[in-house]
Amino acid sequence: MRCVIARFPFDLTRSSVLESMRGIKPEHSPGESVIIGRRTYPVKQVGQVITRQDRRDFSAGEVLRAMTQLGFTCRDLAPAPAPTRVVNPLQQASAMLGAPVAA
Repeated sequence: MRCVIARFPFDLTRSSVLESMRGIKPEHSPGESVIIGRRTYPVKQVGQVITRQDRRDFSAGEVLRAMTQLGFTCRDLAPAPAPTRVVNPLQQASAMLGAPVAA
């Protein structure tokens, strides 16, 4: 499959990505990731290995798009949890008794 990463065209196949990542130890990253084989790699690490370019030259989105098209499982950043509303003890007791909670 032909894809463009950092304004350069690359002909990537699933098997070529698997071969490139063989023997590479995954770095720890809480951000976007790609599952290749049984390992989870940070997107920027995968992009660096398969393109042989500096990580600053491409975006994570470009690599995610290419890996998704090749059939790899990609994970985005987990959304931040919604802020929870603080309820005082009286409101909590009222809610437990079935009364509506006042705003």
